[in-house]
Amino acid sequence: MGAHIKVMFFVLGLLVFVSISEIHRVEATGECGSSTTPDIEARKLAPCATAARDPNASVSQGCCVVVQTFCRNPKCLCAILLSNTAKMSGFDLAIAITIPKRFCL
Repeated sequence: MGAHIKVMFFVLGLLVFVSISEIHRVEATGECGSSTTPDIEARKLAPCATAARDPNASVSQGCCVVVQTFCRNPKCLCAILLSNTAKMSGFDLAIAITIPKRFCL
């Protein structure tokens, strides 16, 4: 009888663990989706590096394509611009947010 109780508690504990793990996995979906992070997505903004630092710099077509893609998900774009990768790249947030309006519309 004691072995059955131990097995039952083990199975119950395992079910609770799996349930909690699944809940956290579902909640882990970030602004840019579940398979990426803003820091990873920020690397895609490499063609915009100069335009995100200098308001007078021309914006490449590659930059426009990337920005237009991210503009479809404003929460992701905001998270990207506030990411550590964007900050370390020297992006000036005040300049970077003007790129779509300045050159890509």
